[in-house]
Amino acid sequence: MENMMNALVKENACAGLVLKKVPIPNVGINDVLIKVHKTSICGTDVHIYNWDQWAQKNVKVGITVGHEYVGEVAAFGEGVTGFEIGERVSGEGHIVCGHCRNCRAGNGQWCENTIGVGVQRDGAFAEYICIPASNVIKIDPRYDEEIVSFFDAFGNATHTSLLFDVVGEDVLITGAGPIGIMSAAICRQNGARNIVVTDLNDFRLDLAKKMGATKTINIKKEKIEDCHKELRMREGFDVGLEMSGSASALESMVKNMRNGGKIALLGIQSKPSEMNFNNIIFKGLTLVGVYGRRMYETWYKMQTMVDIGLDLTPLITHRYSYKDFDKGFEAMNSGLSGKVVLDWRK
Repeated sequence: MENMMNALVKENACAGLVLKKVPIPNVGINDVLIKVHKTSICGTDVHIYNWDQWAQKNVKVGITVGHEYVGEVAAFGEGVTGFEIGERVSGEGHIVCGHCRNCRAGNGQWCENTIGVGVQRDGAFAEYICIPASNVIKIDPRYDEEIVSFFDAFGNATHTSLLFDVVGEDVLITGAGPIGIMSAAICRQNGARNIVVTDLNDFRLDLAKKMGATKTINIKKEKIEDCHKELRMREGFDVGLEMSGSASALESMVKNMRNGGKIALLGIQSKPSEMNFNNIIFKGLTLVGVYGRRMYETWYKMQTMVDIGLDLTPLITHRYSYKDFDKGFEAMNSGLSGKVVLDWRK
């Protein structure tokens, strides 16, 4: 094996990434080296590519980016057992300490010492990635690698969508990005009655419709409350999934919830916002923040849903060689895309 590989690196404190040769990671005693087959571009990667305020604050120049991927085991350290060379795998993108109260209680998703792959440490937009064996996820070879390449994002959608019981419930999803669209499919799979998705982007609203949304609303043209009668809703939505990071979207969601409704918050707001908490208090709403995936129960749930027929294929709109990564980020920035997959074997 050569000791150098191709990788997409945040080399400069400005927009863009650089494809360059970097050393293949060293494999520690408890590490697994993964040969990357396919990766998918996440919204976080777009923030880093564009070098916006969040990226400038959270990302060090010189890092290899990317955290959505699928590949095969290429090597592992002396302390690793249970894996075979060539075995198909992906990886949990949050490296946790294992020692804090939450980690010890089985709630690693809340670890205060979390290190993000492709954000605080070198990531998967490369020919090889090395992560602790505890973070490696075995993947059934029957699954389409393109789908598996964005299992990380699918996990975010799964964790958020299944946080509350949706069987027979009316669900409002604000934000039709890829995770919001996947959430519509998950809620449909798990027995929701109505699934309404809102956004400003008609292209992505159309994707949400294809993936299981009962109704989509472009909030520039329609009001959410106008759909209540059409969908035979008497009191408002039972469950809300806030995926947009928009303060106004959250405000409209609160307004359209029934008393006693439940809201899961995944969208990250770009700046502090004001919220009239009286609306939350008097409605008796439950609001819960969601970060990443439940480690590792979410991975089990998402693979099981694929097993029983959840089809995420319509969400893939663009496919490129990793050498054409700029085209992939251009597609993501255009808003006229679902998931963008990069092939690292071409």
